[in-house]
Amino acid sequence: MVRTVGLQDAGDVTQQVFLQLFRKIDQFESQSKFETWLYRLAINEGLQHLRKGRRWNFQNLSHEPMSQHNPEFERIDHKELLEVALSRIEPELLSIFVLREVQGLSYREIAEVMEIPEGTVGSRLNRARRELQQQLADLGWEP
Repeated sequence: MVRTVGLQDAGDVTQQVFLQLFRKIDQFESQSKFETWLYRLAINEGLQHLRKGRRWNFQNLSHEPMSQHNPEFERIDHKELLEVALSRIEPELLSIFVLREVQGLSYREIAEVMEIPEGTVGSRLNRARRELQQQLADLGWEP
């Protein structure tokens, strides 16, 4: 949830997911795994939250000179750049990216959660990866 809505809002959105779970538990029909159904509730709540215009708020990164190649500072900079780049990806693409790369779901499981064909999962995942690469490049990241 943190990757989708940001650290500040993750707790609130998670609480909403569990409220929805409580309200809609009688709608679970056992046609899919409970875990898949719960993921769908979480994705829907996260997307609804983002659609309300509550995106992550980041301050502009300033690249101040640091002491010669300090690996600790480089890790922090890379993490910040990644977070900013992820925040700029379309929410539905970000959801698919997070389900695959963070949660480790298969294409089939993502297709069930997102209620889209497996082929669409692949194409949207590729698009999310390309957009992430482009955002990182736009932010000045160098591999």
